[in-house]
Amino acid sequence: MILLRDILIPIQAVAVHGDTSVAVSGICIDSRAVQQGSVFVAVAGTTVDGHNFIDKAISLGAAAVVCQRMPEVRVEGVAYVLVRDSAAATGLMADIFYGQPSRQMKVVGVTGTNGKTTTATLLYQLFEAMGHKCGLLSTVKNHIHTEVVASTHTTPDPVSVHALLRRMADAGCTYAFMEVSSHAVHQHRIAGIDFAGGLFTNITHDHLDYHKTFDEYIRVKKMFFDGLPEGAFALTNIDDKRGMVMLQNTDARRFTYSLRAPADVKGKVLENNLSGLVMTVDGHEAHFRMIGTFNAYNLLAVYGAAKLLGENPVQILAVLSGLHGAPGRFETLVSTNDKILGIVDYAHTPDALINVLATINQLRTNGQQLITVVGCGGDRDTTKRPVMAQVACEHSDKAVLTSDNPRSEDPEAILNDMEAGLTGVQKRKSLRITDRREAIKVACSLAQPGDVILVAGKGHENYQEIKGVKHHFDDKEVLTEIFETLNK
Repeated sequence: MILLRDILIPIQAVAVHGDTSVAVSGICIDSRAVQQGSVFVAVAGTTVDGHNFIDKAISLGAAAVVCQRMPEVRVEGVAYVLVRDSAAATGLMADIFYGQPSRQMKVVGVTGTNGKTTTATLLYQLFEAMGHKCGLLSTVKNHIHTEVVASTHTTPDPVSVHALLRRMADAGCTYAFMEVSSHAVHQHRIAGIDFAGGLFTNITHDHLDYHKTFDEYIRVKKMFFDGLPEGAFALTNIDDKRGMVMLQNTDARRFTYSLRAPADVKGKVLENNLSGLVMTVDGHEAHFRMIGTFNAYNLLAVYGAAKLLGENPVQILAVLSGLHGAPGRFETLVSTNDKILGIVDYAHTPDALINVLATINQLRTNGQQLITVVGCGGDRDTTKRPVMAQVACEHSDKAVLTSDNPRSEDPEAILNDMEAGLTGVQKRKSLRITDRREAIKVACSLAQPGDVILVAGKGHENYQEIKGVKHHFDDKEVLTEIFETLNK
């Protein structure tokens, strides 16, 4: 049994009204999940203010309310705790409630615009293959050792994060690897976690619908490293021009990795083709199944983190050479008869799309067409829409502009925004097909034997969200079905 006063220890309460010696059964930020004895935390979110649901939470049995605005009328028998920041307090309380699970294992966070999922997934796969029980929190899916838990956010809410870490600790996990999104840092979803290390991949134009400015986006990413404890490690990509910025104020031990400059972890690409990468890493030559320069950086980051966590460098490379990475990240399939190469990738930012297209263009031979299918999500950063279309047309022989997840927006309006960025020459290289399945089908019909088709933007996602409804849709599944018809 844990008492309210116990979970209040790490937070700085402005005021407390009521008995804090009451037993608590759980912590909730969603009033619908409140049960008898719960602590309801009223968080002022971006779309919903939890303070509007305090009465509902109490009616469902909340024993205590943690809030930023003290209600004028307070219910007898309910404890009220006033704090400056409810979101920050949530993670700190959840950490105590769940028995501080992050201190019972080594938790490593991966942040950056691109490469988070692949890097975190590779770390999980690597350490599992080396005999450790591990946890994974990622955009694609969460793992508690061998158990798969569905993922709904890149980084879940703080209560869910600590609950998952508790399950990992109880399952005997000694490591946990997690993606740390900018939203998660800004919204304090990682509050209370004792990190053993942090990795920075890169930073590019993304999430400006939320952060408003690129400088603010950088500042929020940096906050993750600013919060690392003294004993942790901070590993950054110094080939990114903001890589060293991340380490400026951290108390953690500082390390770097690079393909181009002197660094603590140094790599060099020797071969890069459709069969994989050949690299030297800290002077050791290794072959990897993964493709492209961007994956060379991901592999370097994973190697560096594993080395900092005490693993043997030669063994790391031996195991890492056999791994495939995350689903929906440069996944390839080939039509049997025409040998058309299909690539499914989650690239949904201009920089990520440029990286994927540049990789394909480096690898394809003369005479191979590159046809790109791409869209942009609704209710998200509108400024990248024309840029995405420009990138697709500039770096492909043909581009098919289509829907991604339009969400509440009109798909045609999104496509109008994308087309607005195209020159006359680029428009002649593009087609506009609103229905995503039809767009992929048309791209396949345009392909000649040996050509390459990139279907970008959704990667591992198995749904398409239209007018608030999620419909089953899987790019790899659709591409596979169309390839099967071509094979007949």
